[in-house]
Amino acid sequence: MATRKFGALDAMIGAKIRMLRVDRGISETALAARIGVTFQQLQKYEQGAGRVGASRLARIAAVLDVSVGEFFESSRAGLPVSKSPVHLLAEPGARRVLEAYARMPNRRLRAYIAKLVEIVANRSRGGEAAVARLDTVDLGERHKRPSRG
Repeated sequence: MATRKFGALDAMIGAKIRMLRVDRGISETALAARIGVTFQQLQKYEQGAGRVGASRLARIAAVLDVSVGEFFESSRAGLPVSKSPVHLLAEPGARRVLEAYARMPNRRLRAYIAKLVEIVANRSRGGEAAVARLDTVDLGERHKRPSRG
């Protein structure tokens, strides 16, 4: 028996489903119930590990209030799926980080934070040291320096 292979388009459509679902504030359980699949099946769709049939994609589009074509728009961009904005925004926590970043009024601070994230992501020694320094600082309060006596 041949095993099914799912491709980049399946992953891109799944990422788009997740992004739109999160944007609409719909839980995985609620969307799954509304389209007639299990919670686990919806997770497979969103992870690109399950192919979404045409009629099911039409139901998903109706629930998310978008056209079916919306799921295919990024496929024309020529970017690898893992680098597409849709795929990146579908990562857990990505939207929260982006929204917090956008709220920062200080452009210089935003640049520093972007650099820190890049360093940590690259797992360089500097990134590990930066994280260690962040772990030792309570970012919610300023600490008084001990007085020299």
